[in-house]
Amino acid sequence: MPTRRNDRGQRLKASDTEETHTDGPVRQCAVTRESWTQDALIRFVRSPDGMAVPDIAGKLPGRGAWVKADRDTVDEAVKRGVFSRAFKQKTGAEADLSDMVERLLLQRCINYLGMSRKAGDVVIGFDQVRAYLRGQAPGILLEASDGSEDGRNKVHFLAKALYDMPQTAGALSSAELGMAFGRAHVIHALLQPGALCEAFKDAYWRLIGFRPAPETDWFSGLER
Repeated sequence: MPTRRNDRGQRLKASDTEETHTDGPVRQCAVTRESWTQDALIRFVRSPDGMAVPDIAGKLPGRGAWVKADRDTVDEAVKRGVFSRAFKQKTGAEADLSDMVERLLLQRCINYLGMSRKAGDVVIGFDQVRAYLRGQAPGILLEASDGSEDGRNKVHFLAKALYDMPQTAGALSSAELGMAFGRAHVIHALLQPGALCEAFKDAYWRLIGFRPAPETDWFSGLER
């Protein structure tokens, strides 16, 4: 699959310290020693009891250790005891640390979707989404991972015909989307363009480093 880059020029790997043409600072992954923009990484801090704790929002106080937002890389950090080296003192890590990161990233995605719903920036339902697409481009299409392939394809190919390469996110289940939107289940939805949509994209792109995304998912083709 060809490499794609997101619409804001972030999440780029930097081979050296030269200009990276990004909006934010670059950090080095404690495992791979590669440098990436912060939104391609997970920040960890050391708790008072000496354990590595995910800082998904990147706001907890103290020295931070950065690890690429990828399940295999986080698992490797635990296996190799990378956090002790990064914090320069003995630091433990839960064996299921990557699962913990996934849960936190999922909750962050759900929170942004919930805020978008309260702001009135969400369209929900198969017919409603298709009607919206015929009038204007979405910020991002949401398709439940457990929805029917036929239904997902109908929405995806309509959006693709109208907007060339629509941004589609399909790694959340119908129950997870329902939780975000205050319903039992949601199969088809979209976020209208705006700041909350962009914040969701950042959280979602990191999330799919920890869970599979469908082939039609635009974000699954972004460089990691």
